[in-house]
This record gives sequence, structure tokens and C-alpha cells, in this order.
Amino acid sequence: MKPDLWHDYYSKRARREGYPARSVYKLEEIQKKFRIFKKGGKVLDLGCCPGSWLLFASRIVGAKSLVVGVDITPLTLRLPSNVRFVQHDVLAWNESFLEAVGTNFETVLSDIAPSTTGTKFVDAQRSLELSESALAISDRVLRPGGSFVCKIFHGCDFKSFSDMVRRSFGRIAHFKPKSSRKASKEIYIIGLEKT
Repeated sequence: MKPDLWHDYYSKRARREGYPARSVYKLEEIQKKFRIFKKGGKVLDLGCCPGSWLLFASRIVGAKSLVVGVDITPLTLRLPSNVRFVQHDVLAWNESFLEAVGTNFETVLSDIAPSTTGTKFVDAQRSLELSESALAISDRVLRPGGSFVCKIFHGCDFKSFSDMVRRSFGRIAHFKPKSSRKASKEIYIIGLEKT
């Protein structure tokens, strides 16, 4: 039997407020603490399905800006006029992918999670691979001074990835939102002030 996806406070709130997933409140907490979005800022959302982060970002940056979502899974959500979707695998990105999404972003988001196996080491390695790809993309498309938000599962390579992010940003922070599920091994690395 499938668990009830709308059983907790954040899930019920997401449904009530018109978001497809509870993960939107993680981004809301990140925005309140780090101010990663600015009015008119251009945003790239990697692993954007089911679309809650796209909707939240589009509302903050405003209708005259652009939010680009990327995911390997087709997006079925009705998108606001300032949001564009590109279906692509972030692990297989190339120059044509960069042409499709564009450059000069103020914020790059990655809330990508691998399909989990239940084996902590394997899941952490898969998460690391996705995070490294997101960081490499951000190195190509993020403007100087920009922000990078990346979810990663805490594993033995967490520190080395954190150090990689530190080399590209003036400041970094590790953040576990209150709205994350208690059992979750996820943590967000926030890179600020892209060098």
C-alpha cells in the first residue's frame, strides 16, 4: 500500500497553497536565510520536477525575469509565463544543452535526488555524482556574484564536495531546513558570491 503523500503539515500546506510538493518550504527557508533570489534575477533550476521550486522562484524574481527548469522527467505542471522547461539529463550535459538553457544566471538551484537503493553508500555516491554535475554546470552558466544551492546526501565525500564549492564562491554554508524530513540524510550546500 502506498503511503499517504499528503499526511504531514508541510504536505498539507503545499496542497492548500497550490504547490505540487512539500519541498517548496525548504527553498522558502533557504531564501529567508540567504536571500538567493532578487527581483529581476535569472534562475536555473536543475532537477525541477515536480515544479514547486520553479513556481516559488518565478514568484520571487517576478514576471519580467526568467526561470529555466531542467529535468530528465517531462514536466506536466502548467507554467507561468516567465518559466521555460528543458527536458534533459544533467549527467549528460554538453554545449548544446548550455545553448538551450542559456547563461548569465543569478541563481542555480539543484534539488536533484537519485533514485535511492536503500544502501547508504551507493545512494551517497549517486547523490555526489549529480551534485558534481550541477556544480560543473553552475561554473559555466552562473554570473559573478551569483548563488548556488545544491542538495546532497551526507556521505564520506561530503567534505571534498563542499571544498569544491568553496573554491568557486566567496562564502559557503551548510543548511538543513526544518521542513526536511527528520530521517532524511539530505543537506544543502549554499554557495554565495560566485568568484
